[in-house]
Amino acid sequence: TLVAVGYTEAPIAFLTDGKSTLNSPECITLALFYLILAYFVNTISPKLAGKFQISATIIKLIPIAFIAIVGTVIGLVNGSLASNFEYFALDSVQSDNAGGGLFSAICTTIFAYEGWIVATSINSEIKNSKRNLPIALCVGTLIIVAAYTLYNLGILGLAGIEAIKAEGTAVAFKVFGGFFSSLINILVIISCLGTLNGLMLGGCRGIYSIAARGEGIAPDVFSQVDKKTNMPHNSAIFSLLMCGVWFVYFIFLGAGLFDWGKITNYAFDSSELPIITLYALYIPILITMMIKERGLGIFKRFVLPILSIAAIGVIVYASIDKHGMGNVWYLIVFGVIMLVGFVAKKLNEVLKKKA
Repeated sequence: TLVAVGYTEAPIAFLTDGKSTLNSPECITLALFYLILAYFVNTISPKLAGKFQISATIIKLIPIAFIAIVGTVIGLVNGSLASNFEYFALDSVQSDNAGGGLFSAICTTIFAYEGWIVATSINSEIKNSKRNLPIALCVGTLIIVAAYTLYNLGILGLAGIEAIKAEGTAVAFKVFGGFFSSLINILVIISCLGTLNGLMLGGCRGIYSIAARGEGIAPDVFSQVDKKTNMPHNSAIFSLLMCGVWFVYFIFLGAGLFDWGKITNYAFDSSELPIITLYALYIPILITMMIKERGLGIFKRFVLPILSIAAIGVIVYASIDKHGMGNVWYLIVFGVIMLVGFVAKKLNEVLKKKA
């Protein structure tokens, strides 16, 4: 956004002297503005938020397809694509920590691809969700994997590795000149806002989906739905508060911008670790599926769950390799939050019996 409005001093998402310039005052201010804007639109007009989501998804594919096709062709013609792959091959041979780099990349990729699970929080609002949601998730995931693989090939065809390291992937857009570079950047902004909107679309309904089942904290409060907007406003307010809490944590402790002495040693990554935890929690679900789903064939009942559990094992190992003791500090916080949920569940059961 800063680059699009001509702010040439805009910071980029790379480490400088051990600190991430992504978390500059400018970026933090914009992040807060966009966060509140997304909640405002989703809460006041969920239909408008839904239409924007569809539009943003389509718009997102425009720069991806353009960069993928044009970048790959240019890279093959001028030899930059082959040169960049030679760089990767040489770097992997020379590096003593190739495995660490791979596992670190796995954690980052898991974070980048996690948005699909948000769709399950709005399954009650999807027509014939039992049929359409699995199709959308499977087909959508395959399209995204293919699209971004080709997009990254296009980026490598337009710019050298050293330039990307120094200036970010936006350096590849400069090949197209000022106007087209700005246009692609604007499309990327809309794409990012679409991602944010999609997460908020699910986040606003987060505690409502629990309260609607009579569970969680104050289910009577958070299960309320506004008659005009058909949105659970109380749930949206709670979700915004939780985002605010984690935003403060990320800026002051999780991003590594400040040195709080011994306290800093207990910081953890609040973006990747919660998502990796979700994958670990799929394991008991998959085991239960193999035990109870007798109506399924061997492939769906056993082969797919076993493959999934093996993949989750790789993800968990990657997290241990990358985050080390950060996993332990995060799990302590996670355990406390789960304990609060357990107590709330038991209190609700007692209140139901008294009623």
